[in-house]
Amino acid sequence: MSQNTNVNTITVYASSSPDIAPVYFEAAKDLGERMAALGITCINGAGNNGLMAAVTDAVLAKGGRVYGIIPRFMIDKGWIHPDIQDLTVTSDMHTRKQIMARESDACIALPGGIGTLEELLEIITWKQLSLYTNPVIILNTNGFYNSLLELLQKIDAENFLPHKTADMWMVANTPEEALNLIFEQKKGSNK
Repeated sequence: MSQNTNVNTITVYASSSPDIAPVYFEAAKDLGERMAALGITCINGAGNNGLMAAVTDAVLAKGGRVYGIIPRFMIDKGWIHPDIQDLTVTSDMHTRKQIMARESDACIALPGGIGTLEELLEIITWKQLSLYTNPVIILNTNGFYNSLLELLQKIDAENFLPHKTADMWMVANTPEEALNLIFEQKKGSNK
């Protein structure tokens, strides 16, 4: 895999739960290490738990850059990762998500809970509305998103989407595949 110079930043949506299977942490660490090796800045919610922290830790351990965006109330609750130096503090969640999208060349959704699902579905909605035009990747580690993907296929098959799903998101099973899909799509959009 070679770095595409058109991919400088990737927003990573991910679980903040620490009580999940090791396979998810392994994939998060792998993604973070690969991003750092490629010189890609990781943009995330600056959390100190779960997969979000695992990606951050991996990027930083390899000398990479993490740009965290976090609302003030999460700092007040002690949910901020202590090692993120490049930080924007927002007044609310909506502003946080706007900045994360605006600053990214692509988005990758790792497995997660309600917050991660909300972020993923919002960025897909923005893509549908042409408010976000960069690649959106669903990282389906261990088949985590199979049920959601089945629902999204049904939504598409029954014409609840104005555009075909291939235009709005792609699915990867490994971090390497996720990054390759981003590079391929960005290369194709520059022709």
